[in-house]
This record gives sequence, structure tokens and C-alpha cells, in this order.
Amino acid sequence: QVQLLESGGGSVQAGGSLKLSCVGSGYQFSGCGMAWRRQAPGKEREQIAGISITGVPTYSDSVKGRFTVSRDNSKNTLYLQMNSLKIEDTAVYSCAACTWAGQGIQVTVSS
Repeated sequence: QVQLLESGGGSVQAGGSLKLSCVGSGYQFSGCGMAWRRQAPGKEREQIAGISITGVPTYSDSVKGRFTVSRDNSKNTLYLQMNSLKIEDTAVYSCAACTWAGQGIQVTVSS
């Protein structure tokens, strides 16, 4: 059974940092490209960061320069380091691998 479990979310003040983790199980972790997505209230879900099986990252314009995606295949874990957080970063963040996705975790940024 495939599982993607996010952790590290929570509340932070604007300008602060958080690091999200996503542990994958039940599939070949290293064989899948992975991504972080987010969905804010009343908005469509957007992919904000991706990382290929060879570790090449991509970012949406909304987070480029502030967020860093990485993966540790030895730990079956995907990471998202989020710095200089803005109020508009408030959303439910979820990870995705191949055709699967996690349930998501709340990130709230306040002034």
C-alpha cells in the first residue's frame, strides 16, 4: 500500500521558516519524480516545486528563491525548506510521487 506522509507544518509569522518532510512507502521511492503542491482556501491547487529522479529541482515563480526542494532516497524522504514565508503562502501543502499524493498538511503564516 502506497503511503505519503507529510510532517512539519504549523503556524509561523511572516518572514519565518518551516521545513516540510514527506516520507514515502509502498513503492520504489527513487524511481519517482516528486512534487510539492499547495491549495489555499478558495483557490486551485498549484504545484510549487518538483524534483526529478536525478535530483533536478523546479519551482513556480511564486516560491522561487525562497523555497528549496530536496530528496534523500536513502530515507525515502522528500523535503521542502520554506524561508521568508509570506501570508499568501498559507495553504494546505501536500506531496506527490508518480500518480500518488499525500493527504496534506496545514501551513499558516500570520502577520
